[in-house]
Amino acid sequence: MPLKSLKSKVKYRISRSSGTVFTPGDFFDLSGRDQVGRALRQLVAEQELIRFGQGLYAKAKRSSLTGKLIPEKPLPELAREALSNKLKVQVLSARDLERYNNGESTQVPTGRVIAVKGRVSRKMAYDGKSIKYQYVS
Repeated sequence: MPLKSLKSKVKYRISRSSGTVFTPGDFFDLSGRDQVGRALRQLVAEQELIRFGQGLYAKAKRSSLTGKLIPEKPLPELAREALSNKLKVQVLSARDLERYNNGESTQVPTGRVIAVKGRVSRKMAYDGKSIKYQYVS
């Protein structure tokens, strides 16, 4: 089957990709900014993708428990992949996670606090859950 429309080309590239997180820039070689944005919005409307931040999209699947659309990976993993691979920000382990792993604390961290080296102002959230940043020098 030949891939004729831009939406079908984007969908095919997403299905063949080993990564989970995508930005519109990943598809600019196929067409212009407006057309790629339109194709991504259509895929979100068709529930093929999930938008979890400005210019950040993730592969989606149906939950076997609730039937709702959810990302293929948990939000902290998506955020780490987006920050390190797409946005080129150095990601480190958070202080709370370090203290828990060293046995200094019994409080289990949620994983939604990500330590970054540098400045990040991008908000990442899905279904009422958001990522917080801990700035490390």
